[in-house]
Amino acid sequence: MTDDPIDVESLARSDLIASDRVEGTIVYNRKGEKLGRISNFMVDKQSGQVRYAILSFGGFLGIGNDHYPLPWSMLDYDKDQGGYVVELDKEVLDDAPRHDAEARPVYDEPYGRSVYDYYGLTYPW
Repeated sequence: MTDDPIDVESLARSDLIASDRVEGTIVYNRKGEKLGRISNFMVDKQSGQVRYAILSFGGFLGIGNDHYPLPWSMLDYDKDQGGYVVELDKEVLDDAPRHDAEARPVYDEPYGRSVYDYYGLTYPW
């Protein structure tokens, strides 16, 4: 471990990002509307691959937010906006799979298939 200062400029150019910098990142749709923030993400224990970004949306001051699992492949990082962009209208979230913070679903194959099916994607596992 070193005491060297972090080169923030180099981090911005990197293809990698620390998990604590993903959490809290704003998610926009293609119209530039703010959909919410990434509250956390789900990582495959074996491969280390991120499967879902959990979009936190609704509620007031973070209380009562719903959490929407979005397949990671749906997100594109936009440097200009400093956030992730997804091809979704806000209305699509009305019926999307979601849960509250205290009632996380089991992210098993049937649940994963239901999430991917909802967004019109092929479940890859």
